[in-house]
Amino acid sequence: VQLVESGGGAVQAGGSLRLSCTASRTIFNIRDMGWYRQAPGEQRDFVATISNDGRTNYAESVEGRFTISRDNAKNTVSLQMNSLKPEDTAVYYCAFRYHDSYIKYFEVWGQGTLVTVSS
Repeated sequence: VQLVESGGGAVQAGGSLRLSCTASRTIFNIRDMGWYRQAPGEQRDFVATISNDGRTNYAESVEGRFTISRDNAKNTVSLQMNSLKPEDTAVYYCAFRYHDSYIKYFEVWGQGTLVTVSS
């Protein structure tokens, strides 16, 4: 299975972008969907996650500006990013955590989409 991200691009500070991530095939038993980002020369950092019962968790740096949502029927997770800042510039990755019938957990990651915010 592959995750395909879309929606990245260049925007000025204060602008908005919406990222989406969809699985190449149906995945059952997805527990968590999330977004992470990696700025040039930095490690990959957590941005936001959403559980299968809708609980969300955000990094302090994006709280109040970003909103994560999921569509279980479409195996899709989205990230609405508002009030973007230059420090939000990074490659954004989506990730799904799911389990099989034996409750063995797996993780699958997208290839990343670049978000560039200019001042």
